Amino acid sequence: MLLAVDTSTSLVGIALYDGERVLAEQSWVSQQNHTIELAPALAELFRRCGRLIEDVEALGIATGPGSFTSLRVGLALVKGIALARHLPVVGIPTLDIIAAAQPASKFQLSIVIQAGRSRLAVGWYKNTKNGWLPTEPFSTMTADELAIQIDKPTLVAGELSPSDRQRLMRKYANVILASPANSVRRPRVLAELAWKSWQSGNTNPIASLAPIYLHSGEPIAA
Repeated sequence: MLLAVDTSTSLVGIALYDGERVLAEQSWVSQQNHTIELAPALAELFRRCGRLIEDVEALGIATGPGSFTSLRVGLALVKGIALARHLPVVGIPTLDIIAAAQPASKFQLSIVIQAGRSRLAVGWYKNTKNGWLPTEPFSTMTADELAIQIDKPTLVAGELSPSDRQRLMRKYANVILASPANSVRRPRVLAELAWKSWQSGNTNPIASLAPIYLHSGEPIAA
């Protein structure tokens, strides 16, 4: 069984997955209370599905981009469990989680999350036989700057404020907005991605596993 944890932004997600079923999943918007909410939520998740932390064989963690404080909370918890129980860990980029949930399309894909100060962290993807793959490193920009960059039909999914959605809709000829329900990061998707990587033997050394933060509107690695 694999435990997946995503604390990249104010949206927190946890899931338990065994390769065949999503045993349990929970997502909620935290008001900067990740530290005090995460551990009790995990305990309740295990209780509800009748499992124990001892049943966990691997861990998946969203590595960002995201906020400094929230990413540290999730990574500290996962590293603590991994070190205590000698478990493998798989880090998955946060934008990849949203991308993996999008339907196949001939159009390019833009994945966004809130980066603070009215800016977005933006990643670009193309559809391949192996699913959506990033075409370049993510960057940060405003919704208006993103709209300017979209010069061909593009599916846009992720964390958009109502005003962001309105700005992008002005590019109605090229912007295809995913529904809000299809733009939420699902911890079950993180769990499935991490499971596949783990089963393929691709894990991350705990000592070198570091989140990607957003700092002053620009991404930096820890």
